[in-house]
Amino acid sequence: MLMLRKIIKLVIILAFPVNNIFAANIPTIVIAPGKTTQSYSTVGSAVSVINNNDIKDSQYFFLTDVLNNNSTGINLFQMGGHGTNAGIQLRGLPKRYSTVYIDGIKMSDPSSSDNSFYSENIMKHSIDRVEILRGAQSSLYGSSAIGGTVNIFTKKGKKGGGPKFEISNGSNNTKNIFFSMDNANNKSDYYLGLNKFVTDGISAMNDNSESDEYRNDGIVASYGYKFNKNFKLENYLRYTNAYLNYDTVNNTKTDENTSDNIEGTYSLRFIYDNNNFKNKIFYNKTYIERATVDYANDKTTYFGYRDAINLVGEYNFNLDSKIIYGVENEFDAAKYRHDNGGDPFYTDESIFSQYLDYQFRPLEKLYSTIGFRRDEHTTAGEETTGRATIAYKLDNNTKIRSSFGTGIRFPTLYDYFYGDSAVSQKEDLYAEKSKSFDIGYETYLDALNLNLNVSFFKLNYEDPLVSQNRTGWGIKNAIGDNTSEGIELSTNWKPNNTISLDLNYTFTDSFDSSGCENPDKGAGDCKNYGSSVDEAMVRVPRHAIVSSINYGVNNKFKNSLLIKYIGETRDYGNVNNGWVDQILDDYATFDVVSTYRIWDAYDLNFSLQNMFD
Repeated sequence: MLMLRKIIKLVIILAFPVNNIFAANIPTIVIAPGKTTQSYSTVGSAVSVINNNDIKDSQYFFLTDVLNNNSTGINLFQMGGHGTNAGIQLRGLPKRYSTVYIDGIKMSDPSSSDNSFYSENIMKHSIDRVEILRGAQSSLYGSSAIGGTVNIFTKKGKKGGGPKFEISNGSNNTKNIFFSMDNANNKSDYYLGLNKFVTDGISAMNDNSESDEYRNDGIVASYGYKFNKNFKLENYLRYTNAYLNYDTVNNTKTDENTSDNIEGTYSLRFIYDNNNFKNKIFYNKTYIERATVDYANDKTTYFGYRDAINLVGEYNFNLDSKIIYGVENEFDAAKYRHDNGGDPFYTDESIFSQYLDYQFRPLEKLYSTIGFRRDEHTTAGEETTGRATIAYKLDNNTKIRSSFGTGIRFPTLYDYFYGDSAVSQKEDLYAEKSKSFDIGYETYLDALNLNLNVSFFKLNYEDPLVSQNRTGWGIKNAIGDNTSEGIELSTNWKPNNTISLDLNYTFTDSFDSSGCENPDKGAGDCKNYGSSVDEAMVRVPRHAIVSSINYGVNNKFKNSLLIKYIGETRDYGNVNNGWVDQILDDYATFDVVSTYRIWDAYDLNFSLQNMFD
């Protein structure tokens, strides 16, 4: 009944009608749900598409800010100003339970403690499109795709392309310079994007006003060559060198820490396309280097490596039925020093995977998907996951969709180092396992020019890997289930050609079993499906609202007001408060953006963020 009342309340707030669902200005083809092109109207999973216009029109420099303000069901946290640690969280779970891909390359750091992706260094300018797939997707995307998957696609060369240049200035001595070149013909295409961002920054601490300097130098490039009508070669390169000067958490120390990060990825792929039969062979390379210096001038460098050789195949039986199949071989390695000092050590693990996804149309208006995957981890062993989706089209503008999936997350290289201790041996650690269900309704109302998208989701994962007092501070699979359930709602209303109103609302009721009492009595004592804020997942607000009002004076002059509300949120404590968990207050921000096209090739942009501080 409680959840029913929440649903009713959501319907009521529609009086204040973000993402168009079936309208013409949103792409009708998506890739993320099945690793192949698919009409949006037939997708049974919850997916959001951030297109090139959304990215281009945003006055933010970083892609994470664009995502956080343009999609429901996604939460982004950042530990301070530009360049500080940022994470993408889906369906109310920590960032380690979602996977991020850029041009098909898995973006996570094997040398980090949770093998997740820190997204603070992605500049928006070379990004073409983003697809956000919510819910357990391990049957397609493997380990860690429990909350969902974010697929990011960079720009490619287009016919008639050429040089582009952009320069921006802002407060705190912030400067951004971007230059790109691209072109294409019948045989080849190329794209090159160069970006430089610098800022004096702001302090992340309340007790001082020191500036946290940050700079980011980046390269994004791609090249494709078509040998004939069936065979093509593609290359993708991304390189980022970022430097951050930041405060230590301890407010008794005024010295600053530094972090110099290098992140490089490369993908080489061969594509064979013969109408009904298509195969892609990938080689992906990831190199990450993080050189840190703390307030005591103690220097530590972390190295993360990943090589992957993947095959993605597709066979179309007809217009309504196809099989997606794949083989993935991932080799992760890391080199870093123990947290308490000592010589650096090298560690590695591998995952060998096979998957099959069948998309078919059992009835005229019903589209379905069934998929399975097998993952074999060199230490944790073998795990099997699956998913099933349905999309029922009530008419050309309306569909009901639902999905059910299972997920896994294997222990990290860091987990295995700490698991090999007096508390437990590394062979004792096993994968976390999840189940996820959602159901949604999407429609486009022609008479009102209004889009509506509502989803209810529920998921849980068991055997969480934790390190705390009850595990003797060693990594161990703990007793208990972590849960998350909630509602995602988005609307877009265009009463006329000059005004549009957008709204994204997410309610998340999550439970973190790591804080439960008497865990040794049994798993039942660590289950809770109606949690409060102080038992919720960290950095996941129970209520999040993003709304925008967009007004185009004419074809040259456009204005937007972005309003964001974030409810109370649980976070970890630190040395300044005795490591006691904190409840962060709710807050609201207001951003104003204006764009004026002076001539055909020149835009003047104005952005005022958090105008009421």
